[in-house]
Amino acid sequence: MAEKQRTITIAHSPDSDDAFMFYGLATNKVRVPGFRFEHTLCDIETLNRRAMDEVFFDVTAVSFHAYPYIQENYALMGCGGSVGEGYGPMIVASRKIALEDLKRVKVAVPGTLTTAYLTLKIFNPEIETEVVPFDRIIPEILTGRFDAGLIIHEGQLTYANNGLTKVIDLGVWWRELTGLVLPLGGNAIRRELGAEVMRTVTQALRESIQHGLDNREQGLEYAMQFARDLDANLANRFVSMYVNERTLSYGEDGRVAIRKLLEAGHERGIIPVAPRVDFID
Repeated sequence: MAEKQRTITIAHSPDSDDAFMFYGLATNKVRVPGFRFEHTLCDIETLNRRAMDEVFFDVTAVSFHAYPYIQENYALMGCGGSVGEGYGPMIVASRKIALEDLKRVKVAVPGTLTTAYLTLKIFNPEIETEVVPFDRIIPEILTGRFDAGLIIHEGQLTYANNGLTKVIDLGVWWRELTGLVLPLGGNAIRRELGAEVMRTVTQALRESIQHGLDNREQGLEYAMQFARDLDANLANRFVSMYVNERTLSYGEDGRVAIRKLLEAGHERGIIPVAPRVDFID
């Protein structure tokens, strides 16, 4: 008789770095006895809001900015994070704009729960913003609807192809300010699963990440299905930026960076909820 399996629901964004991370689990290259994994793909701002609205996936990708709002129901997994090592979300524009002039233009942003938005507001709370789907920000700048936009994901590598200019890289600014990496997004796991299942599933994700890193060519081939407007070389570069040793483990300084970023947001009144960060390893 076949062993009964427990289904674990996993939600993550349809991006090449997330796809690479979950490649092992999604293709059954990584198996866990007694468990099966069901994947849902959705953009990160929608996932943030679903978790806040208590639409529960067992594991969900989440912007660190959104984590304090869901911390009662979720803990952070100790692996699976996307971290900017001296790079990160950036403001780009159709023309050269001085930093002091940013508060005179409206900046398109990919969502108010993204870590990109949190970092922007820590950088300068006076900047006026308007939410635009992340994959529409560059096209909206090109049409002239916005002078500038805050870009995430692959746009960080492709904006210059559209004749746009970089105003500021917030990952560079954060490192200059704090000396730390900029933690952008992670994976959260539902507390109701219980300690043992939380640890088992976290280890499964770590094995999936390691499988991708160990089988890079096959992992990239899988991830290319989700690489919007990127050729193989750029997709490889993008995955390298956000799936690496830091994805297997944040490191102590990475965990310090997560807490510092959320505390800075709370101290400045951007995050009304006092953050309590705990990790499952």
